[in-house]
Amino acid sequence: MKKALLAAALMSAGVLAHAQSSVTLYGRLDAGIAYMNGVGTGGGTGAATSGKSQVQLESGYWGTSLWGMKGVEDLGGGNKALFQLEGSFSTATGSLGAPGSLFNRWATVGMSNDQFGTLLLGRELFISNGIWDFDPFGQSNWSSASLVRGRNWPQSSNNISYQSPKWNGFDVYGQYSFSNATSWNGNGSTTQGREDGLQLTYTNSLFQVRGLYDEIRNSGNGTLGGAYDPTGVNSANTGQGVFAFSREYMAMVNVFLGPFKVQGGYEAVRSAGMTGQLVGQPTTLDHEWGGVTWQATPAAALIAAVYHVNANNGGGNATMYTVGGSYNLSKRTLLDIQAATVQNSKSANFGLNANNYGTSAATGNPLIGHSQTGVYAGIQHSF
Repeated sequence: MKKALLAAALMSAGVLAHAQSSVTLYGRLDAGIAYMNGVGTGGGTGAATSGKSQVQLESGYWGTSLWGMKGVEDLGGGNKALFQLEGSFSTATGSLGAPGSLFNRWATVGMSNDQFGTLLLGRELFISNGIWDFDPFGQSNWSSASLVRGRNWPQSSNNISYQSPKWNGFDVYGQYSFSNATSWNGNGSTTQGREDGLQLTYTNSLFQVRGLYDEIRNSGNGTLGGAYDPTGVNSANTGQGVFAFSREYMAMVNVFLGPFKVQGGYEAVRSAGMTGQLVGQPTTLDHEWGGVTWQATPAAALIAAVYHVNANNGGGNATMYTVGGSYNLSKRTLLDIQAATVQNSKSANFGLNANNYGTSAATGNPLIGHSQTGVYAGIQHSF
């Protein structure tokens, strides 16, 4: 009898060992002061001809303010159960990043296997955020999202995603997001059209390259296009055309040279099936960037980058020049600073921020053909 009880106890201990689990609470708080000039006022005369300046207390300029929790349970045999919940917020006001949505960035549950990879279900950052690893400013507020008006940094619901292990330096990541509508691509009965993407990455000690394809379909009709709102008042994606519903093709590279990291990329954004655009409302974008990061000391980094976009159909072109850097006071706290300017052609009005398309004062864009310049300094703490 005693032997039977001992055997049962040992078996129970083995089960408990396999069922080891942990939950981690984490977050990041980012805040700073930003100055920007050339902010358009929607037309008019006098001061409006060159725009106005503003000084703001901002949150999330160097990196999104967020909090979340993630957990893992070891199921044995190299298998794990996973979950992650993450939401953004404003350090300046305390408000949620998306009204009414507590976990607007991540809400996933899934499984991983050491040999076969990770499968997740739920809400995630959209696959186009894979640009982050190849952007000298890491998708900060004034970087790779600015000249495509946020097309490459959204979130996505109703996802199935797969991340492979590394095989001889290669790894594959894919996402598929259901529209949840009665029509596969979307028909106006749900808030999201079908979205999907695939990326392939190769990494070694000298360089890293990534190719990425994705598409976001119009929830109203399932197409890769959408109506424009020429006033910019409509904040919904349905008014943003190619900047909201389109395909993206990206090719990106990192080169590691001791304390220097050289980064560059090309992003083609293409819509389809759009008709009746006015002059200045683009259907295609070509976006290029390049920059270098110098890790001057273990704590201090200096960054310089250039971003450029060409828009068809009279949308013009713009170039953003930006310099900045960070200094780590500790492993969790850093100071950051960035100065940038956008130079627009005579028919373009791209801004430093990833503003919606349009010319109204609500967008924060510069006036058509005018430049915009800004500087900000802030502090970021992670836990």
